[in-house]
Amino acid sequence: MTPTEAYDALLYHARRISALEQAAGLLAWDQETMMPPRGGAQRAEQMGALAAVLQELRTDPRQEDWLATAEGLDDPAPDVRADLREIRRDLTRAARLPAGLAEALARERSASHQIWAQARADRDFAAFAPALGRVLALRREEAQAVADPGQDLYDALLDHYEPGASVAQMEPVFARLREGLTGLLDRIRGSSVRMPKISGAFPETAQMALAHELAGHCGYDFASGRLDRAVHPFSSGSGGDVRITTRVDPANPTECLFATLHETGHALYEQGIAAELHMRPAGGHASMGVHESQSRFWENHVGRSAAFAPFLRDRMKIAFGGLGLRSADALFASVNAVAAGFIRTASDEAQYDLHILMRFDLERALLSGDLPVEDLEIAWADRFEADFGRRPPHAGLGCLQDVHWSEGLIGYFPTYTLGNLNAAALAAALRRDLPDFDEILHRGDLAEPLDWLREKVHRHGRVIPAGELMAQACGGPVDEAPLLAHLEAKFGAIYAL
Repeated sequence: MTPTEAYDALLYHARRISALEQAAGLLAWDQETMMPPRGGAQRAEQMGALAAVLQELRTDPRQEDWLATAEGLDDPAPDVRADLREIRRDLTRAARLPAGLAEALARERSASHQIWAQARADRDFAAFAPALGRVLALRREEAQAVADPGQDLYDALLDHYEPGASVAQMEPVFARLREGLTGLLDRIRGSSVRMPKISGAFPETAQMALAHELAGHCGYDFASGRLDRAVHPFSSGSGGDVRITTRVDPANPTECLFATLHETGHALYEQGIAAELHMRPAGGHASMGVHESQSRFWENHVGRSAAFAPFLRDRMKIAFGGLGLRSADALFASVNAVAAGFIRTASDEAQYDLHILMRFDLERALLSGDLPVEDLEIAWADRFEADFGRRPPHAGLGCLQDVHWSEGLIGYFPTYTLGNLNAAALAAALRRDLPDFDEILHRGDLAEPLDWLREKVHRHGRVIPAGELMAQACGGPVDEAPLLAHLEAKFGAIYAL
């Protein structure tokens, strides 16, 4: 077999894996949007069976021979090198997993999700704790299996979402960010400025219609996707099938609209990856920190910006009639109001990353065993009170609010803050390249920002590693400075600091 033949065999095998992963993703999407209530146990069996088949494909011993031969290709193109790099990475990780662990994880995650959903509705952490304990035990087993010699167990899981990242790299940046955020919040809390509030009637049908309009206006291709409702908004899929969800609060249309912009950002990234990379290892996203940068860019640097407020206000007035706000400036202030609250997804930009940093610390303690599962509810309340000055009245507003731990997504939370850091750095770079960015947003003309992101980020998929991709797009390594500068400017103007 020649190196070219070996590479072709690898790529065919990788495409089969990608196709089944996408099928599993559709099952997960259906579970969140349309599955009947009694389908949970059956869905767990389906997910477990698919996971078992995928694990067999991922650990197929023929891949090692194909890869060894294909790595002898003479001067391969960057996308081919990326394919080989990612296949080697995935094969190494899959080969280290004990037999049956992937299937057990898939079954437990699906079952745990159902238990979490009911426990959240009942505000009953004790009902969820045993399931969380089982998921953590399996994730700990996975981390122990896939970790490199001497590698921290949390880093071994984090690497799945943010390749090459580590706690040691992130902690200094997060510490400086935390210091800057707490200082900004102290000044905001001392301000006498009071924020206007939206008022009016906001029917579900009108909210969903406007959400659909905004997603399309951003460039989301509905011929390759759809918009549905879910308890926890998310985006899924790739290539020609990228789906988004949102949620509706009859009293607050901005939750629906900004959740839609957030998930549209994710979807635009997937729809923007070069077509020739689809279903190839090189065609995945660079990292979750890069993925989250896209959602946070469209939600915060576009949707919540002062420049976009006139356009957004006009669209909202058409959709809902009166808003109870006299001007676009009032809408800008209203949607950026800093308010005490318990829910991460409803948090303002000034406080959002404090929610993430709390989860980052708690999940590391859970994984290591320093924090027993049964103590999580109290530990969460204690930390929340220390950071935000209030205690959650019940677990539904506390440690049960997020879906992530029920799904076993240990190591995912810090990618939200990495996404905010990347988004702010990208926005600063975009402003340098498009000096009239504010005027573009004022007109509601979003094609140019999307084209810029397509060129700098989307089209590359995983060909360029995440850190290198962001440094290339932003003009240097990303740290906390652009995000803190963005927040200081925005909230300084709103609260007259």
